[in-house]
Amino acid sequence: MKDRAENAGPVVEARGLDLVFQTADGPVQALKDVNLTIDKGDFVSFIGPSGCGKTTFLRCIAALEHPTGGSLTVNGMTPDEARRKRAYGYVFQAAGLYPWRTIAGNIRLPLEIMGFARDEQDRRVKDVLQLVDLEGFGGKFPWQLSGGMQQRASIARALAFDADILLMDEPFGALDEIVRDRLNEELLKLWARTGKTIGFVTHSIPEAVYLSTKIVVMSPRPGRITDVIESSLPKERPLDIRDSRAFIEIAHRVREGLRAGHGDEM
Repeated sequence: MKDRAENAGPVVEARGLDLVFQTADGPVQALKDVNLTIDKGDFVSFIGPSGCGKTTFLRCIAALEHPTGGSLTVNGMTPDEARRKRAYGYVFQAAGLYPWRTIAGNIRLPLEIMGFARDEQDRRVKDVLQLVDLEGFGGKFPWQLSGGMQQRASIARALAFDADILLMDEPFGALDEIVRDRLNEELLKLWARTGKTIGFVTHSIPEAVYLSTKIVVMSPRPGRITDVIESSLPKERPLDIRDSRAFIEIAHRVREGLRAGHGDEM
């Protein structure tokens, strides 16, 4: 694994960030005056109503969208530079696995594109399959796995080239509550083992509170940050922590932030 001490400053820093889309019906402001710092090792969840800019901000970090105002740095670089240096892995809402490739083949694909030697590809595929508890499933095809297992394979693919940052766009939104709870637990364990910095988009208040060290509450369009909540919960979190007073208080503050954002819109 690479030396992660090389980045001493903020992992992500946005200052006065704006993004305006030009459409046939005129300009649409997706993000307005977004200011946020994400530090190394943070688990940051973005929560807000549909269309508030959560995914758009994540896509700006990944250089999939380009801001029209303000500044944004990733590991001290522009997002485009960070992309070229493979600073992040991205997990989308759908697993996006190629059905004609095995699970190992899907995980191997970005490593092939990046030119890793075959023996290094084999080692990395083996390591990440173990990391996401999919040992023994590398030879299976996506259609032979459950939805939750497919999402774990998608996470493994994003981890395969050992980027310091993991960006996750509502990866568990389509799963039932039981599977989602289990994957939330597994994601926390994976975060603890790897020390990654994680940006996570969700519509679920309990999920945001359970997973995060920092919760970013966003308003309806134009997307603005209405609150940034630093979690007081311990790093190790059993599921029943959701019944604790501290958890309920944080969830209440998130809910109030969401209400405040809607109030600003009226």
